Amino acid sequence: MKWFHLSDLHLGKRLCEVPLLSDQAHILSQILALTAEERPDGVLIAGDVYDKPVPSAEVVGLLDDFLVRLSRQGVPAYLISGNHDSAERLSFGGRLMAAGGVHVAPVYSGRVEPIVLADQYGPVHLYLMPFLKPAHVRRFFPEASIESYTDAVAAVVSAMEIDPAVRNVLVAHQFVTGSVRSASEEVSVGGTDNVDVSVFDGFDYVALGHLHSPQWAGRDTVRYCGTPLAYSFPEAEQEKSVTVVELKEKGTVSLRTLPLTPLRRLGELRGTYEELTCRQFYEGTDYQSRYLRVVLTDEEDVVDAAVKLRMVYPGLMQVAYDNHRTQAAGVPELESERRSPLELLEEFYEGQNGQPMGDAQRQLARELMEQIWEGEV
Repeated sequence: MKWFHLSDLHLGKRLCEVPLLSDQAHILSQILALTAEERPDGVLIAGDVYDKPVPSAEVVGLLDDFLVRLSRQGVPAYLISGNHDSAERLSFGGRLMAAGGVHVAPVYSGRVEPIVLADQYGPVHLYLMPFLKPAHVRRFFPEASIESYTDAVAAVVSAMEIDPAVRNVLVAHQFVTGSVRSASEEVSVGGTDNVDVSVFDGFDYVALGHLHSPQWAGRDTVRYCGTPLAYSFPEAEQEKSVTVVELKEKGTVSLRTLPLTPLRRLGELRGTYEELTCRQFYEGTDYQSRYLRVVLTDEEDVVDAAVKLRMVYPGLMQVAYDNHRTQAAGVPELESERRSPLELLEEFYEGQNGQPMGDAQRQLARELMEQIWEGEV
């Protein structure tokens, strides 16, 4: 049985307030061309289908078009909601859509029932588990002690009553301990959303979503496929792809990737205004066709820098400065995107009060943030 593993489409995402809908439509069409060529038995979409819980009509139409074209190819789709999605909205009409080959994980209600498939090697049990927090799970397991994300996912998996004699595949959207985040992801409070990979031991393959860089998580059958597009400038040089999963007899899983080519790549340029606008610098390059972040090293601000630079680089998204002034002000480039909310709060507190947070204040802030993160307040 062969599947395409996708995740984190983030349809409707804007980068530096620039909409990426045409770029996303391009990459979805490319994926459809690959499904027509490879003829997979299904497409697994591991959450964060949309970038916001309430997507616009245009964004919903883009997903609708993709799923309709998949259905016309005779390729089923299997979707779960991620932390950016509204599970209720995404799963609306799911039981009706299943008849057309579009299977959407319902809102978690205490059990995840498998979709039973089969090929020449026997049955495959496919489990679609939407993004879960401990707060989502506790009421269904009143006798269990569910304090962490690992506890929550372990309880949900134990209730699946997995048959070890058959091949079992899980689609999930969680952060597995030890995995590597990228700059375009939502950062939790102090790593509270960590899930230990051991909770997935009963599965032959785990198709993960949530992290934007393709990577294995603990073992080579637990995998993040990554986003189909780069959604932050640090991801600019990543090669985005579709992960192809092939299951044969029990215990035999093979993986390969199919490269995806974006409509416009991301890039970053650094230098003085004079250097970057010199014809000899950019002629013969692809800078003018890229979405760009420009870091100017001029000591004095350039008047209307973005307007002027956009005449040379039409895809300019952002202009920043890296000079003595910004360095003295302690504004490290992109650093805030990589730090947790608690670290940012500590920095703000120290800036406002002239002294660092105390241990008791830090603990109180952490507890409140964790409650907000889990949706308990």
